[in-house]
Amino acid sequence: MIFITRKETFSAAHKLSRTDWSEEKNKEVFGKCANPNWHGHNYDLKVTVKGEVNPDTGFVANLSVIGQILKSKIIDKIDHKNINLDVDFMKGKLPSTEVLAIEIWNQIETEINALGCKLHCVKIQETEKNYVEYFGK
Repeated sequence: MIFITRKETFSAAHKLSRTDWSEEKNKEVFGKCANPNWHGHNYDLKVTVKGEVNPDTGFVANLSVIGQILKSKIIDKIDHKNINLDVDFMKGKLPSTEVLAIEIWNQIETEINALGCKLHCVKIQETEKNYVEYFGK
């Protein structure tokens, strides 16, 4: 078994808040991430797949194809957008990095696995100090 990772980047805004909570409670729980005027990040997205090396190609998966999947399914939809308002697969969901990682997984799993490899991990780095790794259910 070998693991290979494709990295993409995107910039996006979001706000962590619940409409069923008061502004005070949102500030208490989410801090500056509940800013009513939003805030943004420059995200690093790393998608790792695993599998056996194909003896004909020397690849576990063609990273260019994985890059195309990520571009069409994720990057084109999220880059320079408001995650709360503009991103179809995040509608009605709290846009924490944890939830974002799960939803990205859900968007790409079928197409990635159809390449003959298996999606292993979605990693999103939101800041220099914070990142999330999701390995599926």
